[in-house]
Amino acid sequence: MTSQSRTELIAKLNGMIHDCLKDYVSRDEPLAILDFPGIRNCGDSAIWLGEMAYLKDRFGKRPDYVCRTADFSAGELKKRVPTGPIFIHGGGNFGDIWVSHQDFREAIMERFPDRQIVQFPQSIHYSSPERIEQSARAIARHKNFVLLVRDEESKEFSEKHFDRTVRLCPDMAFAIGPLPDRATLISVLAMLREDAERVGGTDRKIPSDIPVEDWITKSKRKVDIAKKLGAASAFLALKPSEVALRKLDAAAHNSFERGISQISRARAIVTDRLHVHICSLLLGRPHAVLDNSYGKIRRFMNAFSGGTDLSYKATSLEDGIEWARHQAGQGARG
Repeated sequence: MTSQSRTELIAKLNGMIHDCLKDYVSRDEPLAILDFPGIRNCGDSAIWLGEMAYLKDRFGKRPDYVCRTADFSAGELKKRVPTGPIFIHGGGNFGDIWVSHQDFREAIMERFPDRQIVQFPQSIHYSSPERIEQSARAIARHKNFVLLVRDEESKEFSEKHFDRTVRLCPDMAFAIGPLPDRATLISVLAMLREDAERVGGTDRKIPSDIPVEDWITKSKRKVDIAKKLGAASAFLALKPSEVALRKLDAAAHNSFERGISQISRARAIVTDRLHVHICSLLLGRPHAVLDNSYGKIRRFMNAFSGGTDLSYKATSLEDGIEWARHQAGQGARG
């Protein structure tokens, strides 16, 4: 895949994002974004930064109220965003794997029944029929909920179970745009999940010369530095809404940079994380893709990002490693 075709793919997906969101954002009307990802997953930080980039690049604006689930204030939201849409951060937590986020989402629908609520693109997965019914009731009661999803399976599921118009939309991380290339230090890197979406047991057979990592490990020193930089930036802000936003942005930038620095070391990557796939595309780095526990990555690739020379749908971990070794060898010779 050439640099030009990678750029064209990213531009195409950004155009699709704008087609989905342009009717819900106005230059003159305030908006809120809830559920900032204060977690270790660098992919969620990439989504957040993409959401910020989209608003800035397309509308020249910033959100007027932001929060994590833990520090949400209905009073502050009403004060800073008395009208306009309420956006909820995108990702892969719509359903009953990451229940706290779904609880928060449904609580917002209940508390703001007359406000437009827009769900940034999500992958949807439920295991419990009872929880599906609970979510369906919450959505049915709300008269102005907009649901964007990241794959056809999520769209079909939502149209079957929820009384709501559902739109297919690429992941917001693509709004970051192409990333500049970086120097490589190793041949192949295995970036494999260690959380609730992991596939398989602990007996992965990986050659000893291939580092095996995940990107949910934080450096306490770097986190502390990011917090201090965020506080210093917030001190210079004039609007109260900008104070909180600058602090959260600093944390997101630190997390994203950590993830990009981690994967860019390798000439080729093997992964079962969706945003390692997405960020590898943004970097222009070849990568073999396995899947998470419920098929999220393949579903997304089938909808938007598959079929390029940069990514390979591996049939097994061994197959992915063999492909990545071949790609890394070609890169070294090139």
